[in-house]
Amino acid sequence: MLQKRIIIFANGELPNLEKARTLLHDDDFIIAADGGTRHALALGLVPNVIVGDLDSLPSNFEPSTFNGEIVLYPKDKNETDLELAIQHALTLNPEQIIILAALGGRLDQTLGNIALIGDLRPLTLQQAQGNAFDLRLDDGLEEVFFCRENAHINGASGDTFSLIPWQGEVAGIVTTGLKWPLKNETLYPQKTRGISNEMTSETATIQINSGLLLIIHRRAD
Repeated sequence: MLQKRIIIFANGELPNLEKARTLLHDDDFIIAADGGTRHALALGLVPNVIVGDLDSLPSNFEPSTFNGEIVLYPKDKNETDLELAIQHALTLNPEQIIILAALGGRLDQTLGNIALIGDLRPLTLQQAQGNAFDLRLDDGLEEVFFCRENAHINGASGDTFSLIPWQGEVAGIVTTGLKWPLKNETLYPQKTRGISNEMTSETATIQINSGLLLIIHRRAD
């Protein structure tokens, strides 16, 4: 089965429901990572699939009346519910996975969630199957994703933009549409030069020659 776009609800914070609602499409395939079911229900959505050990489902949700699929795991496991939900989503060969409610709250969970989307294996798998692939975290206020070669970002003038080298230096960075452009330059993980840039138009582009670049795009209010 090929799902063009999959939305995964994690069990973190979703600070603005209406901002989150703007990310949704009518034909999205919805996966809830256990307690992320509460966010789907708050947006008037019924998940197609719930993945996890079901230890954090909302109190007003009764699994026995759920008509979708439940992929149940034991409570003692090596992966978070979100990691398992991503693994399940990849079996559907999507073009894009957007993960909501994976930012904010517990710092350890947030860092772990960012690390999950930095894994090259899903990208390699999708490329081997001939599919374009996009995996990112988003909550309507901020989007977080990785640039491995190039990236094109849609936003607005005044949006905040941070470029963070991940796991090592990132070389040959060229940007357009940012207040402080980079012109074939290198960012280092122990330096903060890439933090808090600004978009100067509705689009920005980034190209890199080597490394893995974490992009955090915060939309202006």
